[in-house]
Amino acid sequence: CVQACPTGALTMKRRKKYRPYQIDKKVLTTCPHCATGCQYYLLVKDGKIVDTEAVNGPSNKGLLCVKGRSGCFDFVQSPERIKYPLIKNKETGEFERATWDEALDLVASKFMEIRKQYGSDSLAGFACSRSPNEDIYMVQKMVRCCFGTNNTDNCARVCHSASVAGLAMTLGSGAMTNPIEDITKNADLIMLVGSNPEEAHPVVGMQIRQAIKRGCKLIVVDPRDIGLAKKADIHLKLKPGTNVAFANGIMNVILSEGLQDDKFIAERTEGFEELKEIVKDYTPEKVAEICHIDADDLRKAAIMYAKADRAPIIYCLGVTEHSTGTEGVMSMSNMAMMVGKLGREGCGVNPLRGQNNVQGACDMGAQPNVYPGYQKVTDPAVREKFEKAWGVKLDPNIGTHATDVFPKAITGEIKGLYIYGEDPVVTDPDTTHIIKALKSLDFFVLQELFMTETAQYADVILPGVSYAEKEGTFTNTERRVQRVRKAVTVPGEMRLDTDIIIDLMNRMGYPQPHLTSAQIMDEIASLTPSFAGISHERLDSEEVHGQGLQWPCTSKDHPGTPIMHVGKFSRGLGWFYPAKYVPSAELPDEEYPIILMTGRILYHYTTRAMTGKTPELMEIEGKSFIEMNIVDADKLGIKNGDKVRVSSRRGSIESTARVGTKTSPGESWMPFHFPDGNANWLTNAALDKYARIPEYKVCAIKIEKA
Repeated sequence: CVQACPTGALTMKRRKKYRPYQIDKKVLTTCPHCATGCQYYLLVKDGKIVDTEAVNGPSNKGLLCVKGRSGCFDFVQSPERIKYPLIKNKETGEFERATWDEALDLVASKFMEIRKQYGSDSLAGFACSRSPNEDIYMVQKMVRCCFGTNNTDNCARVCHSASVAGLAMTLGSGAMTNPIEDITKNADLIMLVGSNPEEAHPVVGMQIRQAIKRGCKLIVVDPRDIGLAKKADIHLKLKPGTNVAFANGIMNVILSEGLQDDKFIAERTEGFEELKEIVKDYTPEKVAEICHIDADDLRKAAIMYAKADRAPIIYCLGVTEHSTGTEGVMSMSNMAMMVGKLGREGCGVNPLRGQNNVQGACDMGAQPNVYPGYQKVTDPAVREKFEKAWGVKLDPNIGTHATDVFPKAITGEIKGLYIYGEDPVVTDPDTTHIIKALKSLDFFVLQELFMTETAQYADVILPGVSYAEKEGTFTNTERRVQRVRKAVTVPGEMRLDTDIIIDLMNRMGYPQPHLTSAQIMDEIASLTPSFAGISHERLDSEEVHGQGLQWPCTSKDHPGTPIMHVGKFSRGLGWFYPAKYVPSAELPDEEYPIILMTGRILYHYTTRAMTGKTPELMEIEGKSFIEMNIVDADKLGIKNGDKVRVSSRRGSIESTARVGTKTSPGESWMPFHFPDGNANWLTNAALDKYARIPEYKVCAIKIEKA
């Protein structure tokens, strides 16, 4: 309301604390929350950030959500910041202040001891998907050049690794195919699958609402009554975990109605006949039974989607976070290919990435199977190029995925772990299992801003700096590389994260020259064909200032690539993946009769490391809750607002019941933001066979009145 008020009658409370003429400087930067990549100014007064001001950026068009306006700078100046290196005293279990030399010498010597004693594969290092591309590149380089292993990963492993793996297999590139503006402004119909953008990507949600107002049709495929479902022409409220059956049902109708694009299929794809045989079995009636939806609604949705000239599929974690998540993603591309809706305006397959730089983390090679730019570690020619550039022999074998590192820590195969800016105790499934893994390590180092729940298990904590204290780039969900710029210096002994990593590399015996963020991007561009035309200098130039560049950007005069797969797929021919529906790994039974799904809410962001430092956001929404259906609540004698105990085979937590009809009978939903009832004590660590992504969206629970 404040942002929209045309008269200034409404103002933010914080604006009482300064007058516009008192602002010393405005620094143009990129929002550190979701991957929409909103552009705004940080407003600085007396060396402190006091506000943000929206900019007409390519993806946000002058809009910001509540997190962008109010949740992205209090944490920078929080008194809770870790301000100097900490080493845990083994006898007392307490952290003690250390000098940088003490901390870095200890870290380097311990990791090299472990490598010498147990081999390179006993070490692993995770990059941070909230940090700039340049930081992520240096983390994976350190793991490969100093640890001597490909055991590097990032938190895409638990959110969108299925998108990266699935779309790379079917289309040749694991990224969003079309820009945000294109799929909201140029579409006749939007198919929104397993995505709640009004809460998880609010600025995209706003643009979808604007599209509906202009007359764009909307099909929502989601197990919950999300806000956009009220505006949808059709809402397929399917059972969680049945996305593949739904997609096959859509394609069954398209084929039976003769609405497929035969020319596109013949000229640009392969594998169609095999898929055609599979989807024959997925009649609307059969799919209605599997998905708990109406067969006629499925028919209508399929015909609407196929007949629309311009119709993007937009999806999120409701598709990926399943034990069959990669097949769910490939089913999205199957649908789009069948009707020729790829490689042109207002179409495509468009995953909304969760974190501000989770796309960049994958692009930068923080994955066990690829170097930067998705160049395969198993390709001898690629490996030779990186060996020549980096001056070391590189491991030819695919490394261990993050979700497999924790079981290997418990068995003793992984001895040492380096994590930059992630909090797996809060974010990963089956919290008991994660804690056991961290306790099993010989040596665990965390590079962090705050004393997170994961930090408490570290042997050494190295304090880095936030996005507002450094230069760099983020890559948003539409592959747009945009600048992050330094606005303030926060007092303390914290150090630039790339400097920490470079110092460590040298102490571990690798002669890494000291590079600025801009120089690191130049190194990335020299080794990564899709980034060859990207540099800080170019991003700061008038040519692209404030607009960023979308990869592939293959030379210094290349304008970037807004729409992927025009005329030809990155892999040559698009592949129809023959996906069959497989039920979720854990289904309800007598003891645990209710399905639990998890997700985000508007006011917070993942672990609340940032938004939790803004008191007003905590005031609006600060405690755990579970949405349950009124039918289940009546059976259990639970009323809205009652305290409940929620249990799965892995753990038990307390929360507050929100009773209604947002979820169907036999289904429930929880956010994972809140420590007073973190859903990940309950979730199932069953993993997808391709991407090793966990099944956050389906596990079996019981709910009891507390």
